[in-house]
Amino acid sequence: MKERVEGILLALLGVLIFSVTLPATRSAVPQLGPEFIGFGRGVVAGLIAIAVVLVTRDKIPERKYWKGLAIVALGVTIGFPLFSAFALRTLPSAHSAVVVGLLPAATAVMAVLLVGERPHLPFWIASGAGVVAVLLFAAVEGAGHPQFADLLLLIAVMGGAIGYAEGSRIAKEIGGFRVILWALVFCVPFLTVPMIAILATKGIPHGTPEAWLWFAYVAIASQFLGFLPWYRGLVLAGVAYTSQLGLIQPVLTLGWSVLILGERVSALTLAAALVVIGCAAATQWTRPHEAEMSPES
Repeated sequence: MKERVEGILLALLGVLIFSVTLPATRSAVPQLGPEFIGFGRGVVAGLIAIAVVLVTRDKIPERKYWKGLAIVALGVTIGFPLFSAFALRTLPSAHSAVVVGLLPAATAVMAVLLVGERPHLPFWIASGAGVVAVLLFAAVEGAGHPQFADLLLLIAVMGGAIGYAEGSRIAKEIGGFRVILWALVFCVPFLTVPMIAILATKGIPHGTPEAWLWFAYVAIASQFLGFLPWYRGLVLAGVAYTSQLGLIQPVLTLGWSVLILGERVSALTLAAALVVIGCAAATQWTRPHEAEMSPES
């Protein structure tokens, strides 16, 4: 019980860190650009991961885990950061929080597909209802039809869901810390090449100290530090508990959007967020969870 409580607290810390990601990105994108942020945050986090590997002399994971680590890297280090950064050029952070609120439900769906679970019909109804709620919200906010940026956010959500689900699976075997550590190390070469091209063609972007501060946040906190308590909490408390904690992230993000960006959260946005959270919660409650994991040694 002590380890489960510790795991829940650590996972909550991870959720708190992640909840600032969208408003931080929205604050930095207008000055630094989505390409720089999308690729740059992974490069910075990857270099930190390489330094940690060198200091700790951590051995590279066995070859059988490389595919899983590559999936994690593609989803949470490349896919989500890049597509969300482009979406946030035009979408408010509060609006984006509603769409990204699908992440827990999408993660549950990907976990089902990865581990071969056979959920009952209510699970799929809840998942579909969440998608419909987001599309209706995007259509209303977009003067009758969803914007292209909404599609980019949905792609980002799918990337994050795949990365979360696969990371959850292999964290049971190699530990949560090593999952994000080596996923970042693996993706550094693939991020560095486009980053060099961006700097060569556009130069170092000019931004205020505030913009660079928020870039540092998404690179260091969102891309690296937040995953340490999140995956550790997942190992200690189990997938069934930690996945439900992500349900509070959209509400936290709405709060940060007001505090950091001064955005106005409309009644429609708040209502849509609550509906999406409810649908995501239903996917967790109707999913046939795996047996709880034993604590990491």
